[in-house]
Amino acid sequence: MANTHEYPIVVNWTGGREGGGTTTHVRSNTTNTLSVPPEFQGPGNGTNPEEMLTSAIASCYSITLGIVLANRKLAFDSIKTEAVGEVDQAGAAFTYARVTLKPIITLPAGSTVEQVNIAEEMAHKADAYCIITNAVRGKTEIKVEPTIVIG
Repeated sequence: MANTHEYPIVVNWTGGREGGGTTTHVRSNTTNTLSVPPEFQGPGNGTNPEEMLTSAIASCYSITLGIVLANRKLAFDSIKTEAVGEVDQAGAAFTYARVTLKPIITLPAGSTVEQVNIAEEMAHKADAYCIITNAVRGKTEIKVEPTIVIG
């Protein structure tokens, strides 16, 4: 029997394209300001769903990568993931087409070539275990371009 985990949020919005609002994440009690981005003729005074989806993908991927590396008992100092989400526009149709994830995995000084290779392999494998990349798979291309650094 599967367990179901819930992540409730509340969105408040007023106005149209020039309007504004907030998302409140009920469990963490955090709030983000929302706005239509300038490229969609909005004021750009807050975050937007496109940024939040990129953030969700990069955050989930980074956490998953940390867990995968720890499960492999591969020591690492840090993971920094730079991500770019891309929305393609064809007339009035918009498609959240791709996200490029660029994790920078810093391994401890003295790490071996074998450890570097494992880190790179796990950087690609983490995508397969990430809840959010699995949620968008088939609709949005996910590219992983890891860099491994020895501290």
